Amino acid sequence: MEAIFIFIAKSSALVVMFYLAYYFLLRKETFFNSNRWFLLAGLVTSIVLPLLVYTKVIWVEPAPLPSILNYSPAYIPQTVTEKTFEIDWNLVYLAIYTIGFFAFMIKFAMDFHSLNSVLKGKKIEQQADFKFIDVQENIAPFSYFDYIVYNSSMYSASELENILEHEKVHSDQNHTLDVLISRLFCVLFWFNPIIWLYKKAIMQNLEFIADYEATKKISDKKAYQYTLLKITTHESCVAITNHFYQSLIKKRIVMLNKNQSKKRNYWKYYAVIPALVAFVLLFQIQTIAQERKKVEKEISNKEIKSVDVYKIKKNTTDQELKDFAQNLKQNHNVDIVISEVKRNSDNELTSIKVDVNKGTGEEQTIQIEGKNAIKSCGIVVITDKKGTKKINIITDDDEFQIAEADEENQDVTSNDLNSLPPTPPTPPTIPTFPTGPMPQAPPVDMSKMPKPPVHPTNSNDKAAMKKFEKEMDEFEKKMEAFEPDMSAYEKEIDEIMEKRSAIFDKEMEKYDIAMEKFDADMEKYTQYVEQKYGKDMKQYEIHMKEYEKNMKQHEKNMKIHEKELKKMEKESKRS
Repeated sequence: MEAIFIFIAKSSALVVMFYLAYYFLLRKETFFNSNRWFLLAGLVTSIVLPLLVYTKVIWVEPAPLPSILNYSPAYIPQTVTEKTFEIDWNLVYLAIYTIGFFAFMIKFAMDFHSLNSVLKGKKIEQQADFKFIDVQENIAPFSYFDYIVYNSSMYSASELENILEHEKVHSDQNHTLDVLISRLFCVLFWFNPIIWLYKKAIMQNLEFIADYEATKKISDKKAYQYTLLKITTHESCVAITNHFYQSLIKKRIVMLNKNQSKKRNYWKYYAVIPALVAFVLLFQIQTIAQERKKVEKEISNKEIKSVDVYKIKKNTTDQELKDFAQNLKQNHNVDIVISEVKRNSDNELTSIKVDVNKGTGEEQTIQIEGKNAIKSCGIVVITDKKGTKKINIITDDDEFQIAEADEENQDVTSNDLNSLPPTPPTPPTIPTFPTGPMPQAPPVDMSKMPKPPVHPTNSNDKAAMKKFEKEMDEFEKKMEAFEPDMSAYEKEIDEIMEKRSAIFDKEMEKYDIAMEKFDADMEKYTQYVEQKYGKDMKQYEIHMKEYEKNMKQHEKNMKIHEKELKKMEKESKRS
């Protein structure tokens, strides 16, 4: 459910981004067709981009084998707490969204029904690719795909000609698709007010396109504009169609008479690219801390036919890397791509990325990057007697072991009280904010400090108040003489705090990665304890209390750390 909310939030943010780019950069340009595709691309991007997530794996060393606690078993009474009623706000928000979604879907369906009632049973006149329908109802002219509907009795011959040329453009360029797509997005993101403005922008731009193209085929451009001005009565309109009457008559006339935008203004379409790149870097890259694990024991000795190990060492040459890829392709039909190769002054590998395509659509990546020479890594291919291949990425600490005993015969539980549970992993130490000497504030000669004027006791005394205001102006001018030294001091303080913040941010990034490893260790530890001590819950409870004690100490450290940060902020503000 959380993933759904995150997707909706990201999509809404992208819709807002494209709308703001259109509103502030492109709205007044006459690139109407380009604007059309820009607005549609914004809707497509808002759906597709949040689904594209790049996963970056950071390899960390496995946790050491936990030590054994020394304690004697004791009976500890248990307390039972009653569950209190809590509101699941996720379900509440989902319910509200669902109600709004179905309400607008019903409205969408009713608009289709209204359109069908207008078209049903009417006489159709086919001309070229268009189907003309002359109705008796008092409705605004509109087009729906290749249908053009109008009431000829309401307009003169010249007015009707102008209207039909306009609607032909809508029909010929399939503007109905734009209308339907924008309506669907309004149903999906009904809670976002920007999506309704986005839909309005699409509708307006379609009218600009139709006006621009229609006036190319009409000899009297002024007569066309008079037609726009004349048809200002509020006839009923079908919501999901391109109808001639719109509430933006003034804007349409202004755009008709506006000079064509210069081609150099096309740069504005590319202004959204940096924002999209920032969006991807901030929200679409997922970093996962993964433990270097031993190769799983999935094939027994009796089933193995061959084991091929392809190892990359720190002194492996570029030619050997090419041979490495070719041999895997020839011998096992495994495609690998080696990239981001970097070496130090001793020609040792310091960075390498290996993408492995196993041929079944499954992909795996190993990436090592650092200042020092890499440890050995590589690929092991295990082939059984049936010809099935098992492909694993290994690192220097990996060991390939083959199970000689059946897993069903292994004892996974223990009732022996002497076999005690391991200690839980210890959370990482929180980094402290860097400290150091701060520059001294510039000395201020208090004897030269101007004294502020005294406010008159009688505020209604105009002469006294005028004198007071004049003295205040002089006082402020004198005080400005002390500002340059303080500004330089504040700038120096800001530079020092920025450097310390940068150092602290890097330490916090390392801390976050260590915390991810800690969470993985805790999950592994919990599974181990539940598997091994499931039949002796007293031992498990005792051990969990020890873990809770460690976590309380961790939370205490976090609070101390937060206090230090707040203290540093106060000192910075005070300075």
